[in-house]
Amino acid sequence: MPHSHEDMKPKPDEAAPAGAAEWQLRLLVAASLILPLAIFTIASWISYREHFEQAEDRLQRTATVMQEHAAKVFETFEVTERYMEELFNDVSNDEIRKNEADYSARIRSFIKTLPQLRDLWVIDENGHPLVSGTVFPMPRGLDLSDRAYFQAQKRDDPGTYIGEVVHARAANTDFFAVTRKRLLPDRRFGGVYLVSIVPQYFSNYYATLPDSRVNNAGLLRADGALLARYPALPPRTSIRLPADSPVMRAIHEYPEGGLTRGTSAVDGIDRIAAYRKLPGKPVYVFVGIDVSTIVHEWMRDMSVHLYFGIPATLAMFTLAWLTLRNTRGVSAAYGQLRDETVRRRTTELALRQAQKMEAVGRLTGGIAHDFNNLLTAIIGNVELALPRVDPADERMIRWLTAVRQASLRAATLVQRLLSFSRQHPQEIKRVDINRLIGEMSELLHRTIGETIRIETVLASGLWKTAIDPNQLENAILNLAVNARDAMSDGGKLTIESSNAYLDEAYTARAGGDVKPGQYVMVAVSDTGAGMPADVREHAFEPFFTTKPTGAGSGLGLSMVYGFVKQSNGHIQIYSEPGQGTSIKMYFPRLDGDGAYPDRETPERPVEPRPDQHHECILLVEDDEDVSRYVIEALSEFGYRVEHAGTAAEALVILQKTPDIALLFTDVVLPDGMNGRELAREAKKLRPDLPVLFATGYTRNAIIHHGRLDADVELLTKPFTTETLARKVRQVLDQKAG
Repeated sequence: MPHSHEDMKPKPDEAAPAGAAEWQLRLLVAASLILPLAIFTIASWISYREHFEQAEDRLQRTATVMQEHAAKVFETFEVTERYMEELFNDVSNDEIRKNEADYSARIRSFIKTLPQLRDLWVIDENGHPLVSGTVFPMPRGLDLSDRAYFQAQKRDDPGTYIGEVVHARAANTDFFAVTRKRLLPDRRFGGVYLVSIVPQYFSNYYATLPDSRVNNAGLLRADGALLARYPALPPRTSIRLPADSPVMRAIHEYPEGGLTRGTSAVDGIDRIAAYRKLPGKPVYVFVGIDVSTIVHEWMRDMSVHLYFGIPATLAMFTLAWLTLRNTRGVSAAYGQLRDETVRRRTTELALRQAQKMEAVGRLTGGIAHDFNNLLTAIIGNVELALPRVDPADERMIRWLTAVRQASLRAATLVQRLLSFSRQHPQEIKRVDINRLIGEMSELLHRTIGETIRIETVLASGLWKTAIDPNQLENAILNLAVNARDAMSDGGKLTIESSNAYLDEAYTARAGGDVKPGQYVMVAVSDTGAGMPADVREHAFEPFFTTKPTGAGSGLGLSMVYGFVKQSNGHIQIYSEPGQGTSIKMYFPRLDGDGAYPDRETPERPVEPRPDQHHECILLVEDDEDVSRYVIEALSEFGYRVEHAGTAAEALVILQKTPDIALLFTDVVLPDGMNGRELAREAKKLRPDLPVLFATGYTRNAIIHHGRLDADVELLTKPFTTETLARKVRQVLDQKAG
């Protein structure tokens, strides 16, 4: 019997506990590693936080120092601007040009005392420079009217304007400008006083800060334009930080100063940065340290602790492990004994199940041939009699109909027993299970009723499998009916498909009746009452049922179990009382297209119409009742029928009658030659002659391992008149095609 995962585990009273000493030693071994590791982890986390807090504190202090330095430097710029105003406010442009040499020398002498200055310029109202400290004589054609600092002073009156870094047109260098408006005596715009600042002055200063305190520093305008940076930017590089960069977001939220962390927009490095605003100016200093630098310092400090902690921990662990190893011998031996007990129990369960199947199979097989012949004759003759009964004789019609229905139920009972014992013949097709489930939707809704909600969860990319599609439909329908009965007050029925892989560990727990590999899983789940463990263990046994007497045969799940096993698959029940039930069927994945035909769309029933066909059929059947019924049924459809009771008689008739269109033979025949051997001899006489076999038992020449041979057309006994007509017509039409 198959069992759920829980059933395959040893029961608590079967599993011997390890010795108390061994458990204590195991605890000691674990503690010798876990305790030092836990202490080290906690200490590491505390140290980690302290390193970051210390780094943030250093950044705050460094940012304050940088703010004070930048504020003093910008004060010198203001002093310089006042010097320029005093020198040139009442001097006309013509006079400046006339005395350019003298003014240039005075400016040059002034800037030599201030290393942070690159140059001082006077620019007229049209944007043409008049004089500077480093460029003499000044090119008269140079036009600076398009510069942002010039436009700002001309358009507005910003007071002191701080420009972004630009490349000088009169010299091969970068600078940023601090400008003030120049007024003429009549208070009109007369140009710009420009203080040219070298960014390298700030970069060089930031480079002198301790390495442990800074990886990155700079001077930043409030709109994100970088004025100076360490490490220095390449020449002719102008950068404006985006508004969503970490520093700009922090400035927007806390304009006066603060801390932030994020990825730099300049070089993509994760940093912690501190920033401060210069008093009264739209300029910020910022200083940052790489997170990796902090982490490196933290790891270096923690490695010192490891030098001493690891040897001590290893010594404690080794001592505990050596002690534990000396106590494992007895426990290992006991464990082997316990595993062997579990394996033997699983094997015994599987053997008992195989014995049950063999017993049922022998019983069913022993009666299947004769019983199915009897049922064929009964069902067939009743169906022949029904159309001939006077419609007014309702009692006779009711009696015959009851006989037919009881015979069909008896036939179903035999088929289910054959399915459980894995002897029902399977017509294997290449099946797309998702499509099959979709085509069953209407049938399931009609069978289950409106109180049950049906939901399908079908996996995309589902593999194909080689199984009997008709038996799969019956299996799903049986499971759905069982689920309906378990949900008397309504609920949800879920049909699910997916690709699955059963590994060796799972198949070992399953008792060895399933091989590891790839499978297609079909699950039917309900929200019903569920099964207790004792019911779950016997659910697949034939005639076992929890339904009231007369409400079920107890063969539904048995048939499903036999079909899955005959398909080389695996089936498992998952159920708990009050939690519903899920039955999962696993079918082997079909590699490639295989040698199997595709599953066909179900055919439409053939309407029995006299004189519809005129072909000649050779019937070979030793049972008189069956042969009489088949001859009369086929004659109703207009066929001519030649009958033989043995294979030898059939070969004689076949030689004498050239217009025979179909050989319809039972598989089990008297006198030594079976139906398969007869078909082989007939093919020698008539290579193109189609053959239709009939059988009521599967252990014969056309079925191997429960599956039909690939070239065989089979009609399973007992069959109805409609099934007979449809199958005969199908085989004849295939030949014509």
